[in-house]
Amino acid sequence: MRVLLVNPPQKNLITNNIPAVVDEERGYNPPLGLLYVAAYARKNTPHEIRVLDAVVEELDYPELKRRIEAERPDVVGVTATTFTLVDAVEIIRAVKEINREIAVVLGGPHPYIYPEESINLPGVDFLVIGEGEAAFSGLLNNLRDPAALKNIRGLVFREGDAVVNTGPPPLVDDLDSLPFPARDLTPYGRYNSLIAKTQPVTTMITSRGCPYRCLFCDRPHLGKRFRPRSARNVVDEMEACKDMGIREFLIYDDTFTVGKARVMEICKEITGRGLKVGWDVRARVDTITQEMLVAMKGAGCERIHYGVEAGSPEVIETLRKGITLEQVRRVFRQTKEAGISTLAYFMIGSPGETRTQMEESLRLAGELNPDYLHLSITTPFPETDLYRLGFEKGVLKDDYWREFARSPRKGFVPKVWEEHLNRDELVDLLHRGYKGFYLRPGYILKRLLRVRSFSDLKAKARAGLKVFRI
Repeated sequence: MRVLLVNPPQKNLITNNIPAVVDEERGYNPPLGLLYVAAYARKNTPHEIRVLDAVVEELDYPELKRRIEAERPDVVGVTATTFTLVDAVEIIRAVKEINREIAVVLGGPHPYIYPEESINLPGVDFLVIGEGEAAFSGLLNNLRDPAALKNIRGLVFREGDAVVNTGPPPLVDDLDSLPFPARDLTPYGRYNSLIAKTQPVTTMITSRGCPYRCLFCDRPHLGKRFRPRSARNVVDEMEACKDMGIREFLIYDDTFTVGKARVMEICKEITGRGLKVGWDVRARVDTITQEMLVAMKGAGCERIHYGVEAGSPEVIETLRKGITLEQVRRVFRQTKEAGISTLAYFMIGSPGETRTQMEESLRLAGELNPDYLHLSITTPFPETDLYRLGFEKGVLKDDYWREFARSPRKGFVPKVWEEHLNRDELVDLLHRGYKGFYLRPGYILKRLLRVRSFSDLKAKARAGLKVFRI
């Protein structure tokens, strides 16, 4: 059986139409979840597994349809977040136009959140919900046996007029047991990042699940239980990637620095092998120590992305961040002293946040002086406590995300949190914050002094022009 896994093009990406000036994810990043599923299926089924990443290959829909037809698949798996749902639906439509007998499987975070709505989308035959490695392989091995499928956790499908939902699968406890993502099934040399020092880059995870409870968190499918990989397994993957010519890693753990001992062990494993790689991580300021920073720098850590979110203690408490401004200032200072670049995330327009408090956030961003600043307007995402709070406070009136899941449409624009300021006022403040940060003469000079090549200069110039145009 020929199985084709497709990462949808982002032609109709759902955004709040408020672009970030500097986005740490700008570039082409491997579809990591899809590649885990592909690797597991290749190991645990007899079927031929292929991957088509329409994003990195920059495929338009006519070309994408031709590529799918040329593969002659029996099964097409499509991954979808809520933000890429319109493009996923376009792919499903194209597949069924090619051959209605092709089984279409929809997976990813979106069907986990909205299984009933997703199974009723035209052309969808099966859903894989939750961590999908075992469920998808079980589906492939029992595709024509509905009785067997009922015993596989993590599947949703129709049986006559009824919908069968076997429930989410158990979380994978032993992540070391999973094969490394099947990067070789993609044009891996084309993945890149705006802020990486070397190209190509790849994404990887060293853990799943986040034990923290931020109000705005939008990753329910991975659970709240922290599940780490062993240091040896993590560095084995880095070494395998280096053999492929990949020397820089965007580590996508929700919080890499959960557990000092684990971080130190990973750093020791990298340095002990003499592995020369670069990597960046996402971290919380309340999990960082100076000793950890020194070890991370010595092992090749280039950047740390910190979620600060707000400049006032009251808003930080509302967002359930569990951090203090004293920790924020100390850790940004220590990170710079260790020689590691910083990226700071801030949100404006959070619940209860006044204009004065938003101004405090912008002032704190300038005071911290990170290498990169990512500003956003607080947006309630599906199945988050922030979204539910919106209804409790009357800020949101209708379940618009569920309606979108039932009937995906182009041009859908998510609502932002308009409690004290309206959308236009929030956008104006965000633009002012970006300009105030990135157009400082000292900042511009610092970035120019760090230019490494002509292509690097062009990338920085494009980002700079973006600031002038807002």
